[in-house]
Amino acid sequence: MSKEHKKHTALTRPAFCAFNRNEWAIVGGTCTAIKLLADQIISALSADHKCAYVDTTHNDDIELLPGRLSNGAALEYIDKVNYRQLNYQAAFNSFKFKDTFSQADLVIANGNHHQAKAQVVIIYNNKRASLQKRVEQLTNVQMILLADTDEIFDFIKDAVPNWQQLPVYRLDETDRIIAFFKSKMEQAKPVLNGLVLAGGKSQRMGFDKGAVNWHGKEQRYHIADILKPFCKDVFISCRADQQKEIDPVYPNIPDTFTGLGPFGAILSAFREQPDSAWLIVACDLPLINAETLRYLTDNRNTASIATAYQSTFNDFPEPLITIWEPKSYTVLLSFLAQGYSCPRKVLINSDVHILNAKAPADLTNVNTPEELDRIKRELHQKTATQ
Repeated sequence: MSKEHKKHTALTRPAFCAFNRNEWAIVGGTCTAIKLLADQIISALSADHKCAYVDTTHNDDIELLPGRLSNGAALEYIDKVNYRQLNYQAAFNSFKFKDTFSQADLVIANGNHHQAKAQVVIIYNNKRASLQKRVEQLTNVQMILLADTDEIFDFIKDAVPNWQQLPVYRLDETDRIIAFFKSKMEQAKPVLNGLVLAGGKSQRMGFDKGAVNWHGKEQRYHIADILKPFCKDVFISCRADQQKEIDPVYPNIPDTFTGLGPFGAILSAFREQPDSAWLIVACDLPLINAETLRYLTDNRNTASIATAYQSTFNDFPEPLITIWEPKSYTVLLSFLAQGYSCPRKVLINSDVHILNAKAPADLTNVNTPEELDRIKRELHQKTATQ
């Protein structure tokens, strides 16, 4: 029996649904009530998260209500039936939605017109029939809000088997509703993995920089060890031809975007785990330590595509000791499509959280034998005085 032919490579896909990783449809209320509730939630969360709103309207008057960009939303999409609010003539398909909303941390949609991964149900007596028509949309209800009744309809109980375990609030209990969303956003914070960049050819150095023994073991393993307390998993980034020489105690990710240097290594990591954030550290940073990594992770801003130190040599961000959030994956690919493979250029031209290192010398990198000798002398003197 012949094996089934597979035309395309199987890739790990990001955990997107209709719009985003974190998306909520509010159903059951009037469009005005839904828009007002979305406005309250977005207004409260927008200081810490990039929020987006999705709606469809036949009535221009509803746009005069709160819920537009003035509430702090980073993006708003309104399907105007005959055209799209973002001035697209063509209708949005699922791929366009995911691309458009890829930079958002949270998407709230009017569930009367759009479906989403999770749902909030508003119960109005006079909207009973309308809600019942949408009962098949209630696939992942997370909260129930009572508007003008204390009754949860029987068809809701039937459609939502775990309804007794869900939070049930009054629609006017704004603080509790906002606290619910804040808690959900904290739970949705992407897992942080570590990646030691050790796949370079070290042409200026003349030998593998990752194999230099600065601290009692090869540098690539030393950095992996100090990354472990801050990361769920830590990997060594390497070329495919290096894999056999990597200690099997340290899992590795070979470059699948070849010929692109660190840019390709970062993309290769996202290709493996697109929903994880990646703390990238180059192997040619002999002075890097736990304190420098702790300050970076403690001040991580998940609303930006990355959290980076400002370079000690110029005013640009340092891309090779940086936390790259999952939302940076599409940004990196976009730059690659435009012919750019410089991670620093991505940081310079994107929304990035920049930090000043408390000990700037810790970010010193070593690329030549002369620099290596100088840092070795400094480390020797430092050890001798301790």
